[in-house]
Amino acid sequence: MTVDIATLFPEMCEAVLSSSIIGRARAAGRLRVDCHDIRGFSEDKHRKVDDSPYGGGMGMVLGPVPIYNCFRYIERLRGARPHTVYLSPKGRVFSQRKAEELAQKENLLLLCGHYEGVDQRILDEMVDEELSIGDYVLTGGELGALVVVDAVGRLCEGVLSDASCYTEESHQGGLLEYPHYTRPPVWHGRAVPEVLLSGHHKNIARWRREESIRLTWERRPDMLAEAPLGRDDLLFLERLRAGEAGLEETEERKR
Repeated sequence: MTVDIATLFPEMCEAVLSSSIIGRARAAGRLRVDCHDIRGFSEDKHRKVDDSPYGGGMGMVLGPVPIYNCFRYIERLRGARPHTVYLSPKGRVFSQRKAEELAQKENLLLLCGHYEGVDQRILDEMVDEELSIGDYVLTGGELGALVVVDAVGRLCEGVLSDASCYTEESHQGGLLEYPHYTRPPVWHGRAVPEVLLSGHHKNIARWRREESIRLTWERRPDMLAEAPLGRDDLLFLERLRAGEAGLEETEERKR
């Protein structure tokens, strides 16, 4: 997979993308990520890329010319039109499902806005979709682009050591991930659950499944409506709800 990032701050992106798992994947040739400085595609002798907005208002807007020139350069470089994503607080919220979808693309271009954003005509001309990493506003799209690269890149073949590294985790199967423990078996008076020390794989698998359901029920109950739950899962969920109802009844009596 090839990912191109169009940005005003390529050095900021490179600092992150050259480290850890994504950095090693790039070095090994398992994932290609290239950063392109939008200023290098400006037709202004001072490499100007922004201007004041028509209609007035605060801030500056990135103009269409340098961004489009960068887009056409990447298109020629890859020999195909890349699937283009603009990182924007107005976009749909990025999710694990979207990461899986983008991981199937051969060429991906992430456009990072800045200031007040980019000229709308760029979005109309070359952007396939707008994505946001959350309901808040950042100073630019670079952090959002890095989040997308990390989430998508780790799903590409050979980036992680084994597929189980991402098939058994939060959001992948519609539930939050179960807790993890390692040595020592007792730390600060807190013991590892006995089932994990038992060596009984079936019981361990069931404990992990139930813990995933419990955590999802406590923290993200909205996810349960679409989670693939079997008969045993639904029975466990009923017990959780019954326990909560009993606790609320006890608290009400105390009051």
